[in-house]
Amino acid sequence: MHDVFHRFAEQLAGSVNVGDLHDALAEAASSLELPSFAFLFPSLQSARTTDLISTYPKVWTSHYLRSRYEILDPVITRARLCPETFRWGADGRDLELSNPQQQLMDEASQFGIRCGFTIPIHGRLGLFSALTFATDEKRPLFLRVIKRYERALQLIAMFFHIHARRVLTTSRMVDGVVLSPREIECLQWAARGKSAWDIGRILGISQRTAAFHLDNARKKLGVRTITQAAVRFALSKRSDFSQ
Repeated sequence: MHDVFHRFAEQLAGSVNVGDLHDALAEAASSLELPSFAFLFPSLQSARTTDLISTYPKVWTSHYLRSRYEILDPVITRARLCPETFRWGADGRDLELSNPQQQLMDEASQFGIRCGFTIPIHGRLGLFSALTFATDEKRPLFLRVIKRYERALQLIAMFFHIHARRVLTTSRMVDGVVLSPREIECLQWAARGKSAWDIGRILGISQRTAAFHLDNARKKLGVRTITQAAVRFALSKRSDFSQ
């Protein structure tokens, strides 16, 4: 286990994108004979936006995110309410399920997600994420691994949460303030001297919408004008590249 964790920590330290994060956790999970995983990280900007790093079938994860199942998912609901790790099965015996929730679990079962172990992470400032290791059946090997390495898996989850937060938010940060992807896009063009009208044409949105995002960014950055916000953005990104 020590070698697996050491390799995992090294890979995370060098991760620069979601692909790197995915590969590091996938290798660690495979080394421990854990078939699949899903790391869910609600966006810092909107409760409706969720980042998901997973080895679950792509068809299922796309459907899950498109349907906004993170709001309904009984596993995520329990993880939000309780910081303790827990095991669950698609039959619902470990979870109190409403009819829609049971339907969700039945759908997941069709993609081989029938049994799991979830690690909730409740960080500072209300930041939340959940890492789940899952399998298609309650296999003895899966249960033995979970029982034997439970504390180590909690440490893996915490390390992953810290690095995922870094990777997923750094590109949207200006002087420590997290902006939405659209706010970043608008500021990028404003920093190049483009007006709200120009930005609207470039991004395929209305001038009013572009102005709305620029003003939101200005307020978040605590400056008086859009020009000042654009300058803050340009200086921040220049500093990022010089480090």
